[in-house]
Amino acid sequence: MNHFYLDKLEYNKILEKLATYCHTYLGKNAAFSLLPKSNKEEVQNLLLETSQAISLLDRASTPPISEIDDISVYLKLLENSTSLSAKALLSVVNILEMSGNLKDYFSDFTQLDDFYILSPYFSTLYTNNTIVDTIKKSIIDENNISDTASTNLSTIRKKIRKLEQDIKSKLNNILHSSNYSKYIQENVVTIRNNRYVIPVKQEYRSYIKGFIHDISSSGSTVFIEPLTVFELNNEINNLKIEENNEVEKILYNLSSLIFPYTNELKINIEQIRKIRFYIFKSNLLQFHKRNYSYN
Repeated sequence: MNHFYLDKLEYNKILEKLATYCHTYLGKNAAFSLLPKSNKEEVQNLLLETSQAISLLDRASTPPISEIDDISVYLKLLENSTSLSAKALLSVVNILEMSGNLKDYFSDFTQLDDFYILSPYFSTLYTNNTIVDTIKKSIIDENNISDTASTNLSTIRKKIRKLEQDIKSKLNNILHSSNYSKYIQENVVTIRNNRYVIPVKQEYRSYIKGFIHDISSSGSTVFIEPLTVFELNNEINNLKIEENNEVEKILYNLSSLIFPYTNELKINIEQIRKIRFYIFKSNLLQFHKRNYSYN
């Protein structure tokens, strides 16, 4: 339709009003993309879609669908065989998992012919339980990779924990030693510059042999890394570099599982968008029927 006439009709204001009822970026995008239809068959199909959607919701309540992240940037990275972050992988998994739930939801109906307009939205959803399970077992949350994500990662982290225990044991011996107690500001092991240190009173800084990593804002406390733990701290930092490298390797391997399926993910997003929008249309229509009467 000619945009001149749409502007005259203030059609964009109608879409803006419609979009206020949408609570997701998918719904809002769908609302703003709507254009008037002049083809009779197309209009009839849209009315049928809404009618079938109302019937579907009446029979089975709301489909298992929720907000999904905008993964357009992630898809471009995947298309270039580039690794995703843990957060991005979880966003992709959410789409795959939701697609599987939606497919199961729709397949529960024995009379699918009653929903022939809606059926393609569900039947074309791509699912992959192997990918979903593998990623969910490997990633705890967007900031944490599971120890079990790889044997090497588990080994590295065990070494780090063992070294941390050794360092804390040595530093606690100093903190609670009668020889050093009067030099200590507080009996606590802390971390500065990724090194385990102890808080020493400023006036006794020369009595503890080691490296100063920080000074308190008042200047009364210096944070010293005693020489007895210097090499152990070095070992931990070297292992943490290995840990970071192993995490990056894991993220790449997990990302590579999805490299072949970017087109399927695009289809899933589009179908989820359509399903969300027919739910929205159905709910809005039912809302108006309940709250308004027409003579």
